[in-house]
Amino acid sequence: MLGYRGKFAIMLFIRSLLFNLVFYISITLQLLFWLPTYFFMKREDCWKVVRIWGKSSLWFQNKIVGTEFYFDGLENIPAEGGFIVGGKHQSTWETFALLLFLKDPSYILKRELMFIPVFGWYAAKAKVVAVNRGKRSLALAMMTNAASKQLSSGRQIIIYPEGTRVAPYAPPKYKYGIAHMYARVGCRVLPVAVNSGLFWPRQSFLRYPGMITMQFLPVIEPGLTTNDFRLRLEDDIEEATNKLMWEAENSLPSSPLAKKFRKKFGVVIDVEQ
Repeated sequence: MLGYRGKFAIMLFIRSLLFNLVFYISITLQLLFWLPTYFFMKREDCWKVVRIWGKSSLWFQNKIVGTEFYFDGLENIPAEGGFIVGGKHQSTWETFALLLFLKDPSYILKRELMFIPVFGWYAAKAKVVAVNRGKRSLALAMMTNAASKQLSSGRQIIIYPEGTRVAPYAPPKYKYGIAHMYARVGCRVLPVAVNSGLFWPRQSFLRYPGMITMQFLPVIEPGLTTNDFRLRLEDDIEEATNKLMWEAENSLPSSPLAKKFRKKFGVVIDVEQ
């Protein structure tokens, strides 16, 4: 007879399979459903369509996988004006969960994504900032100029400081882009921590039950030197993210991946944190 672990593994596989099917079918159907009217909407209204998709994805994940969600620090989100959102990026999950709390967001994303049929059209309508990563210095200047214009009009620019998804507890590798933008544009930055990689891991088919937490941290105001800002941003995000992952590891139900990633990267957590 199968023990608890065997039964858990089978149910995890079945629920993950079902959720992935529903998730991608839902994206496809919603893209096609809104296609006739989306491009006649105001840009601000276009994001309402995206939020419907985001909320439905959370609902499917909760009902099929059993994942729950907690959003902390909502009072730290500026009520008005443009600002940069610098978020930890562990999973696909935060790419849509973040959008639920921003009035008129814009993403910094690689230009190749704009060439994807239908998705690229939607992204172009939303006026995101597409970056050609092959031309680094030129791309940085173009990204900063485009973001500056959008920030001045009151939009919120989402950028992942490490540039890509990273595994939980992996050594941080913060890139220069967000620090350059902060220094040149001179605007507020909202740091965001997550533990999503423990429940929706990158490069994995499986989706785990438990509590995904997204935490909005106190805003970093303009005026710091570039180096001081980089250190402050990394310290704030990494400290909060590690704490969220440690709490997830000790919760019920906990993520079985936490210890695996800690062992892989040789991370030891102070139990008094």
